[in-house]
Amino acid sequence: MTNRPLPTKDRLILSAATLFRTRGYHGVGLADLLADAKAPKGSLYHHFPNGKSDLAMAAATWASDEMLRLIAASFDGADTFEDGATTLCYKLAKLFDITGWDTCPIAATLFEGPDNEDFRAHANHIYEGWITEVHDHAERLGLSADDAQAKSEHLFMLIQGGWTLARARRNSDVIRQMTDRL
Repeated sequence: MTNRPLPTKDRLILSAATLFRTRGYHGVGLADLLADAKAPKGSLYHHFPNGKSDLAMAAATWASDEMLRLIAASFDGADTFEDGATTLCYKLAKLFDITGWDTCPIAATLFEGPDNEDFRAHANHIYEGWITEVHDHAERLGLSADDAQAKSEHLFMLIQGGWTLARARRNSDVIRQMTDRL
């Protein structure tokens, strides 16, 4: 492994994902993004022709890909849906403790951004992807298609609400206890 810096495009996406998550879309200016990524302004528009909005979509996709990996890792070795869901909740609680995330990176980026249909549609696509990933694991673990869908959507709602309540209480135990509500 080398100590080479990440390519400019990757630095911009990672900086945007972090800054949007902590400050919200409107709380981050182009100068903030460029300084954090150590990138020249021209490279932003080279990689993201529509500027901040294109970068926001890429940052949300990056954050979603990380969540999809977390879901897969949680369910891959599980014997039951409940085991996988419990592992996922514990991993999310640990992430909450380590990063002190302020909000869901997708919501902070796409719902706190400009009110536009592309952002809403992208958020829907991302969230449906998470639900589908859990659904596929649920079916693999023996749930019927209908039960898998219901439990996957329920788990998603618990995660979003649980994360918000954990933020308000400043206590990740809320996330660990979510599977008690499945």
